[in-house]
Formats: sequence, structure tokens, C-alpha cells
Amino acid sequence: MAARPDRTAGMVWIAGRTFAMGSDDHYPEESPVHDVTVGGFWIDRTTVRNRDFQRFVRSTGYVTLAEQAPDPAEYPDALPELLVPASSVFIAPQHEVDMRNAYNWWSYVPGADWRHPYGPGTSIRDRPDHPAVHLAWEDVEAYARWVGKDIPTEAEWELAARGGLDGAAFAWGDEFVPDGVWMANTWQGRFPYTNTAADGYVGTAPVGRYPPNGYGLHDMIGNVWEWTADWYAPHDDPPVCCGPGPRDRSIERGDRVPRKVIKGGSYLCAPNYCRRYRPAARMAQAIDTATCHLGLRCVVRP
Repeated sequence: MAARPDRTAGMVWIAGRTFAMGSDDHYPEESPVHDVTVGGFWIDRTTVRNRDFQRFVRSTGYVTLAEQAPDPAEYPDALPELLVPASSVFIAPQHEVDMRNAYNWWSYVPGADWRHPYGPGTSIRDRPDHPAVHLAWEDVEAYARWVGKDIPTEAEWELAARGGLDGAAFAWGDEFVPDGVWMANTWQGRFPYTNTAADGYVGTAPVGRYPPNGYGLHDMIGNVWEWTADWYAPHDDPPVCCGPGPRDRSIERGDRVPRKVIKGGSYLCAPNYCRRYRPAARMAQAIDTATCHLGLRCVVRP
């Protein structure tokens, strides 16, 4: 269990064990339930915050993928006006839309990045404790290396998210809103055009605003999706949560863009659209694409 104290400060130790991973009761990509054995590890108590990522950038001069213009040679089918620094941003429509087309609420916004989470004119100046977003896979790898940590595997992440409650639907039990208490930052109302903000937030919330799970971990469910280190291995075509930007137009050409598993759901998950605010839920995320509802937390292994 020995690790450098500086690396494990603010982290929680998760004892290794065998647990029942997945679910047979929800989406097909979560099935079948199967036993997985995981060794012990430390995991961040919260997702990486804007203030944390800012320290990394100030120390290293790092430039995220969303802040770089895509190489036209790599995206020959992309429109020239889209080959600029940009990222995917959720923009709520004003009325009911075709739910089969994610472009009805996702836009590839020039100038959107971790400093400007909703595009030009927005800022993280008053959001230091909100989760850092608009981070592609290479960005989270770079941050983890800098802090001397790793990205959790899907099994590590799910074991931690369950908080000791194997088989429970949620990270806190089987009732979504126990005794009327909102346990995670999710969408209330009719997605994607009506959010009542009954839980107090539209968009991301500062980390740690919702009750922790049984292991003392905050926001394992909702707020933002979180990267894991596992490549997505689908039973069939992976589900799509985020509208593709020009960086992953190859999806539309039928190419297989490398994808990682993301976990936990986000503030955009809603009962009428995406009930993936559960530990077993999983999605596929193209490694060259960042969004306004995807972040990370890190682990340290002995």
C-alpha cells in the first residue's frame, strides 16, 4: 500500500476485491454481469477541477487538443471552416426536436476549450472548483503523467463508484432520489429543451456539492462523464452520447475511430434520453474528441 504521500493526498484507498461488474437490467452494452477481481488502489476523491488543470498548464505550457486546429490531412472530408480550434458544446434547443439526431443539441463551437467551456465569452474565472472539461484522451494522459498518477481502468472506476453496494442500481442504493434528496447532478425535465434545475444546477456543479458514496467519493455519478483507460469493446455499434465534431467525421465514413470507455453519466443524462447515471453504465468516446461534459479523475496503484 506504500505510495508517495504527495501523490495520494486527497485520495481514497479502495481495497482490492472481486465484485459483480455490469448490469443485466438496463442497456445492452452493460451486460452480462460478470465477476471481476481488482487490486487495491487510491482514487481521487473528486474529479480534476479547473484550478488543478490550470496549475498543470501554467507549469508546463501545455496546449490541449481543443486549442489546436485539426490537421486538414487527417480530416480530408471536414469543411474548411471547421478546421479551427474548437470543441463540442451542448446548446439546448427551444422546443421539442428529433431525438435520433444529436446535432439538434450538440454544436462544434470554435473557441470552446477548457478555459472557455461554453465558447468565446465564457470563462472559468468564477468556476475554479468546477470539473475541468473539453479534455481529449491525450490531454488526460498528459495531466496524469504530470501529477504522477494514472487513469483508472473501467473495472477500477466501477468498483469505486459502487461504494461497496454490489448490484445496486445507483452509487447510493436503488432509489434515484431517496427521501427527495438529489444525489447527483443530472437533468431534470424533458431533455434536451427543458431543465427545471430541481437539483440546483444547469450545467456543471462545483465538485463535492452532492453526498459522497460509501467510499467517500463525490460525483462518481452525474456532473461530468469520466475517462477510463480501457478501449471500448462493443457487443455491436457503441452508443453515442455526444454529437461528432469534425475531428471524428470518420465515424460517418464508416471508419473505426479508436475509442475509450467513459463512465458515470453527466448533467445531461435524463430519464427520457440517457439513463446512464449509474455505476454499470458505459459509453464509447473517440479519443480525438472533447466535450463540455467530459472530465477525469486519477488513480495511484501500489
